[in-house]
Amino acid sequence: MGQENSFLLKIRNLHTYFFTDEGVAKAVDGVDLELEEKGTLGLVGESGCGKSVTALSIMRLIPDPPGKIVQGEVIFGGVNLLSLTEGEMRKVRGRSISMIFQEPMTSLNPVFQIGDQISEVLRLHEGLSKKEAWNRSIEMLRMVGIPSPERRVAEYPHQLSGGMRQRAMIAMALACRPKLMIADEPTTALDVTIQAQILELINRLQKETGMSVILITHNLGVIAETAQKVAVMYAGRIVEYAPVRPLFVTPRHPYTQGLLKSIPRLDEGQARKQRLEAIPGLVPSLLDLPPGCKFSNRCKYVMDKCQAEPALKEIDPGHFVRCWLYE
Repeated sequence: MGQENSFLLKIRNLHTYFFTDEGVAKAVDGVDLELEEKGTLGLVGESGCGKSVTALSIMRLIPDPPGKIVQGEVIFGGVNLLSLTEGEMRKVRGRSISMIFQEPMTSLNPVFQIGDQISEVLRLHEGLSKKEAWNRSIEMLRMVGIPSPERRVAEYPHQLSGGMRQRAMIAMALACRPKLMIADEPTTALDVTIQAQILELINRLQKETGMSVILITHNLGVIAETAQKVAVMYAGRIVEYAPVRPLFVTPRHPYTQGLLKSIPRLDEGQARKQRLEAIPGLVPSLLDLPPGCKFSNRCKYVMDKCQAEPALKEIDPGHFVRCWLYE
């Protein structure tokens, strides 16, 4: 997809499957992605398209059984993470790559103070003393904009609001100054004003720390505000990959076009005139995918050719699409 050297992360031909009694669910089915140093990549698509499984594959946190990374490479800083031992991978998680999950209440331990949870990461990866780690925890809470961090550091997760908990999660994720932060739907459970604050915070921290970010969401508005490159995912495949502006101005894949048409617009009185369009049909079950193009059963341009799977093809500089319309 691009020049070899400037990329922090390169995913090549990644396949992650879940082996169930009903059959094999191909949650990630041949994904190629790359992320530049200090860049932000948005990963979008409907629920169940494989976004979170891609993130968990990078972290090697796929529950096995039933899940298994069957094939592919995840090259981070020149090293294939899939070839590391579990012990080596543990050193990478939290230190070089960290992840924020969508529901902080399930990620924070309810019986430990916030300061203890941030301290644990620092003591494990940076070898700090208890006091040093506690002081750095206060510093981290201040950095993510939590008021009175000296008091909050001694509180428990249930004592914080949803937005504060999400900030505490970000503080924990950034404690060791990772090179890559994966944010999986970091604003889903929050109201709109808090969502905007959290995204602004991630943007600001990225500029300050120089980390790279993968932002996973189903919300294209969030991507427009934060990402430089966007990958659109559908049924375990990347169907479109482009810089953010070309993707919004000239979306090429019928699925991306459908996603963009389903967003309310506020410019030039459009909101009153235009009806929002829904994409017909449902996301197919990963256990029962249509042959060929996975979007064919919902696409208005469907043709005989779509019985075969199209390749991801570059149609403009840096703009890739998986669709027979561009052959």
